[in-house]
Amino acid sequence: MSLDLIDIGANLTHDSFAEDRDAVMASALQAGVRRLVVTGADLASSRQAAALAAAHPSRLWSTAGVHPHHAQSFEASQRGELLDLLRLKSVVAVGECGLDYFRNLSPPPAQRAAFIAQLEIAAQIRKPVFLHQRDAHGDFAAILNDFDGKLQGGVAHCFTGGELELEAYLELGLYIGITGWACDERRGVELRGVVPRIPADRLLIETDAPYLLPRDMTPLPKSRRNEPAYLPHIAATVAHLRGETVEAVASMTTRNAVALFALALTGS
Repeated sequence: MSLDLIDIGANLTHDSFAEDRDAVMASALQAGVRRLVVTGADLASSRQAAALAAAHPSRLWSTAGVHPHHAQSFEASQRGELLDLLRLKSVVAVGECGLDYFRNLSPPPAQRAAFIAQLEIAAQIRKPVFLHQRDAHGDFAAILNDFDGKLQGGVAHCFTGGELELEAYLELGLYIGITGWACDERRGVELRGVVPRIPADRLLIETDAPYLLPRDMTPLPKSRRNEPAYLPHIAATVAHLRGETVEAVASMTTRNAVALFALALTGS
């Protein structure tokens, strides 16, 4: 079975890939994951992701932004650097940005300020947003509502919610990113129930590598490190939950990724 998949969220700049990043990319290609979007989580990793994407045109793209965990360190003076990164053709989305009240590694007011600042940048630069939300649905949805009609689309990355969150994010015009969380019969029960309700033109898949290794893989990798090469396993789970073929899920999610991130218009 030959698939053409796009992993819309892989943290390839993570230290765990430092020694074998090229091999990881080669394994992904062999598995049918032909294109990847590399996630930026702060300015440093966003610069690294942009450099990695520039070195692999038409195969890698990247995002640039500040994760809510790092929101406290985001200063107004850094907006210019973020804008410069986002003007690069290979940098296709603003983020990872949003709110995370589960860990509160940055105070909620700082998270909200950084989130709003990045949404303002997204509206200015006319690129979509790569969104993170955990235990903060109310504030997250309210802030996004304030930008209704101003954004160039976005994705609820690593969606783990249920019907309420799904309906709210679809109403906001967002795509829905599904990870290996859907492969977890314990934590993913609620998510597995709503995967069939995601419209075909709003579904995306991602690994969030090296995080969220699908716990039902057999055998589990000894390293317990998630990789883009495991995206077909996630695609197969999504296909099973939706009563569709893996080929159909591959086709629709690839088409959606190209549309959201304008991948056909980037690279060289």
